[in-house]
Amino acid sequence: MSATPANWYMVQYVQAEKNNKGTMEAASLFLRYLLELQEEGWFRGFLDALDQAGYSGLYEAIESWDFQKIEKLEEHRALLRRLQPVFKTRVNPKDILPDISECLIDQECEEIIQVCSNKGLMAGAEKMVECLLRSDKENWPKTLKLALEKEESVFSELWTVEQGAKGVETKDLGDEEIETSEIQIFYKEEPEYQNLSQNSSPPSEVAPLKIRNYQLELALPAKEGKNTIICAPTGCGKTLVSLLICEHHLKKFPQGRKGKVVFFAIHLPLYEQQKSVFSQYFERRGYKVAGISGATSENVVVDQIVENNDIIILTPQILVNSLKDGTIPSLSVFTLMMFDECHNTSKHHPYNMIMFNYLDQKLGGSSDPLPQVVGLTASVGVGDAKNRDEAMEHICKLCASLDASVISTVKDNLQELTEVVYKPEKNFRKVESRTTDGFKCIISQLMRETESLAKSIFDELGAVTPENLSRFQNRDFGTQKYEQWIIAVQKACIVFQLPDKAEESRICKALYLYTSHLRKYNDALIISEHARMKDALDYLKDFFNNVRAAGFDETEQDLTRRFEEKLPELESVSMDPSNENPKLKDLCFILQEEYHLNPETRTILFVKTRALVDALKKWIEENPKLSFLKPGILTGRGKTTNNTGMTLPAQKCALDAFRTNGDNKILIATSVADEGIDIAQCNLVILYEYVGNVIKMIQTRGRGRAKGSKCFLLTSNADVIEKEKMNMYKEKMMNDSILSLQAWDEAIFKEKVCQIQIHEKSIRDSQGKAKPVLDKKNKKLLCRKCKAFACYTADIRVVEECHYTVVGNAFRECFVCRSHPKPKIFGSFEKKAKIYCAREDCSHDWGICVKYKTFEIPVIKIESFVVEDIATRVQTLYAKWRDFNFEKIPFDAAEMSN
Repeated sequence: MSATPANWYMVQYVQAEKNNKGTMEAASLFLRYLLELQEEGWFRGFLDALDQAGYSGLYEAIESWDFQKIEKLEEHRALLRRLQPVFKTRVNPKDILPDISECLIDQECEEIIQVCSNKGLMAGAEKMVECLLRSDKENWPKTLKLALEKEESVFSELWTVEQGAKGVETKDLGDEEIETSEIQIFYKEEPEYQNLSQNSSPPSEVAPLKIRNYQLELALPAKEGKNTIICAPTGCGKTLVSLLICEHHLKKFPQGRKGKVVFFAIHLPLYEQQKSVFSQYFERRGYKVAGISGATSENVVVDQIVENNDIIILTPQILVNSLKDGTIPSLSVFTLMMFDECHNTSKHHPYNMIMFNYLDQKLGGSSDPLPQVVGLTASVGVGDAKNRDEAMEHICKLCASLDASVISTVKDNLQELTEVVYKPEKNFRKVESRTTDGFKCIISQLMRETESLAKSIFDELGAVTPENLSRFQNRDFGTQKYEQWIIAVQKACIVFQLPDKAEESRICKALYLYTSHLRKYNDALIISEHARMKDALDYLKDFFNNVRAAGFDETEQDLTRRFEEKLPELESVSMDPSNENPKLKDLCFILQEEYHLNPETRTILFVKTRALVDALKKWIEENPKLSFLKPGILTGRGKTTNNTGMTLPAQKCALDAFRTNGDNKILIATSVADEGIDIAQCNLVILYEYVGNVIKMIQTRGRGRAKGSKCFLLTSNADVIEKEKMNMYKEKMMNDSILSLQAWDEAIFKEKVCQIQIHEKSIRDSQGKAKPVLDKKNKKLLCRKCKAFACYTADIRVVEECHYTVVGNAFRECFVCRSHPKPKIFGSFEKKAKIYCAREDCSHDWGICVKYKTFEIPVIKIESFVVEDIATRVQTLYAKWRDFNFEKIPFDAAEMSN
């Protein structure tokens, strides 16, 4: 089509129609113009333009004049239109865009990213739906399904590719489902062969391994050189199996050649244990063993450690980073890779990042040798499978991820296994909640008052109020759903804008305070629900004491006064014996009964939150019937909003006390203990309102190892019991599915695995098509709490690729420094102080001050700021620097000197 003035005007009219009325109207106008064309060859030109623009489905349909494939997509379009309200609230478009970009054209991908940045994820999700409804790609419904499943999106259950829109009902996602998703984390499993790290033999003696027949059976396929997933119960000695495989592998090399083994452990406690076990066992046999974790990587040269040792124990992110920066050129430097808790090899987990590298090398036709792969787990899981076929597909995907051709389980030596690994008897106890709850009534009244104060601010604003921000009614106090609503309101408040910036700052700060207090009240109700009212009240007292110790402005004074007015009433209710929690009565009865039957009982009590750990510890210590148990506690190392987790030495100390101190009879723990710390002595496991997926169930139950051990699930919620029974059903389905797959011919199984790998790689390769657009415009960073100006993006510099500082003296006027409570040196940095917003009524945490080489510089964290577009004044929140696509200028020492 020639570029005549008429054609140029046609393009302008079509573009204007798109801008004013939308894509559909613009397309209709374009077709009307097209049908009026008289030039020869316009039809072929039109087809070629479609093909070049990426409309391959439409091109093929018109070329062959067969529209069946496109027409078949209509039922999926109908379903997506119907599910759009759920899609936009449940799907993060940024997460799935890389996987579905092949079904969209490049311009649409860029538009989705732009809308997400400017208007938020819900608007981005709406834009994604709009683009998918126009997609002419035959496979877009299936690709969308795979992307949703990969992200474990709850929406994937509603997106039924096979049936389209027929018989599909949208379902309300209730509070229980939200709670369930909250506790699905990376699961860990223990190193069972504990005595290896206890120096039982003098260095000169090499004690032979006491190997059982079922362990030899588990190790056999790997010893034959096959890529293997070893799936066996917690407590059966999989660490011993890994030692057996590792030793056989290293011995098989002829003189002049050497093997090199890398063993991965996900978290520090497990890394420490496995490093100790491997060092004790192999160093006596003349092998060199070393380990690198995140805590030690700054002080070592990774490639030298790998080159100079036979066995290297790593946390997996170390290898991910080393492959990325070229420190380790290729996985071919290893001859064997062993993945502890290999069921984590999915999505963006470091295990999967390593295996992506492996599979790219395998499928890319490289001639370099690849290492053997061995995975160890107590459970391969079944994902969201509803039947055996879906469970088998899930397991095949895990095998594809690990390039495994064999799943090794105990079949020939089951009798011996059952003598060693006892499956605890499982008891379900449905317990009653309080019939009346005076504490909840008082706290609920305080929450309603606080909501009214927050709502009054919106009433002042009138029509300016952002949508969904002022919906305070019909909320269930004391639930995780309420907490999620609070978080959503806080995020909306942070980017709320008014012409009067002082008024905007006042309103945002007040709303932040109101919702923070609501969140604490909500926490207290959850503690009261599961523990004592007294513990919940102590939690609130601590909070208000901290409030008084901080800025304590007029709003905080008013909220504190309201709480203190109710305090005598709360004290009276919490001390009333008639308000004792029936759940605690039942828990007390179980503990008394079990210790009466066996005074040597060792118990792990699992609860969901750290606040409950503290509350139940105090309850046991103050209960004359139970204080003899002398409870210990074990929580994770991660940091929450209010708490810093236990340090690694503190975890070790707690575990050692439980293992060796006979007086320490009970350990109260969050998920960290079911994640893999070695606790062989436990013979009673109590799950207190605590349930997860099938992997969590198998590993938690495995903590009770002694014969005659028991496992109790205590809950006031019948749905929790049903979920646990469903987990038991899924465990049986998993075992049946493994048996079915083991019956396949090995060549057929390998072919199935290979097909999955090729398909997954094609999806993975398409991710490069949706590269984020670099925003070169200068923007403002504002304090996330008070909205005070901090700096411009043009003044930000990147130090060593991942740390962000601000140059210029102006920024130094915006913050104040206070000595860091834990100064330390990491790499090239010396942490010296913390920096805070300089406004006295704010003091929001902005980051740290460090000494870097000869410079003292601030290092800021993006989650402490709001990013404002100077031209449009649109404000955006970012959780990570990598999500913020601005022009990142490297730190330059010369610039600082000038």
